[in-house]
Amino acid sequence: MAGNSRRPGAIRKAGSKKGPRVGTGGHSRKALEGKGPTPKAEDRTYHPAHKRKVEAEKRQAEAQRKGAPGARKGVVRGTRRPTGGAEVVAGRNAVLEALRTEVPVTAVHLAARIDHDDRTREILELASVRGAQLLEVTRTELDHLTEGSVHQGVAAQVPPYEYADVEDLLDAADEAGVPPLLVALDGVTDPRNLGAVLRSAGAFGAHGVVVPSRRSAGVTASAWKTSAGAAARVPVARVTNLARTLADLKKSGLFVVGLDAGGDTEVHGLAFAADPVVLVVGSEGKGLSRLVRESCDAVASIPISSDVESLNAGVAAGITLYEVAQARRTASAT
Repeated sequence: MAGNSRRPGAIRKAGSKKGPRVGTGGHSRKALEGKGPTPKAEDRTYHPAHKRKVEAEKRQAEAQRKGAPGARKGVVRGTRRPTGGAEVVAGRNAVLEALRTEVPVTAVHLAARIDHDDRTREILELASVRGAQLLEVTRTELDHLTEGSVHQGVAAQVPPYEYADVEDLLDAADEAGVPPLLVALDGVTDPRNLGAVLRSAGAFGAHGVVVPSRRSAGVTASAWKTSAGAAARVPVARVTNLARTLADLKKSGLFVVGLDAGGDTEVHGLAFAADPVVLVVGSEGKGLSRLVRESCDAVASIPISSDVESLNAGVAAGITLYEVAQARRTASAT
C-alpha cells in the first residue's frame, strides 16, 4: 500500500552501498596498467588475417619444396613480406652491385612479367648462388615496398647498414700503400647527396666517407640507389662529433680541407692534394659550420659563374675528388 516503507526494494542491503572500501589502496592500480600494445591482426590466432598468413606460409613452403608451376629459377609468386626493419635497395644497378660485392642480401623482389636484360639475368644467378630468396610480386607491391622510388622492377632486401670506424678507413689506405683520402660531410641531410658523394668517392679512389650521427643523412635505401651500388664498396663511418674527429685526424697526420664559397684557395692545384687529406663538404645552404671551419687547415672553393649561387654537396665533392685524383696521378708519375 502507499507509504509502505517495507515494500520490496525499499531498503538497501547492507554492504551494497557504493564508494571506497577500507584497505583499497592500490586496488584498481592493476586495472590501470594496461595489457600492452595491441597485437597485429595476423598475430591473433582468432583473426582471419592470421589464417591467411598461415596459409600463405604453407603455400610458400610447398612452392619452395616442389617448385611453383611456371616459376623461373626458384622464384616464388605472390609472397611479399614485410621488411622487418631491413633496408630496401631499389634499382637494377644498385641491386646488382650489392650482389656482386657480396652484401648479405636476404631477398630479391622481382616484378611479375619483367622485361629481362643482362642485369636481371645476372641478378637471378647471383641471388641463387648467395641463397637469397627470390620473390615475384606485382609492380604495385614493389611501389609500396620501395616507397614509390624508381625500382625498375627489382628491389633487394638487405640488413641495416653497418657503419665502419674511422680507423678502418685509415687502415684501408695503409693496406693500399697510398696516402689516405677521406670525405667528411657537415650538415648534409639529403640521402641523395650522400649517395652522389659515395659514387664520386668510389670513382676517384677515396677510402671512405665520414658523417655525423646527428643532423646528417645516413645510408638509407635512397642513398643506396643514388650511389649506383657504390655504398657497397665505399665504407661510411658515423661519428658523434665531427669537429673532434677532424682534430683527431689532424693528429694522425691528415690535412683538413674544407669546401666553401669564398675560400682562401681553389680546388684546382690544391697544395694538399697529394698528401693525406680529408675533404669536408658543407651543406648547400649553410656551408661549413663554425667549429668545423675552424678545424680546417685550408678552405678551398670551386670557381663558378656568378649566375649560380652554389653547387650541391654531391657535385662539389665530385669536382674536388677529380682534382685530387689528377694531382695524385701527376705526383706519382714524376
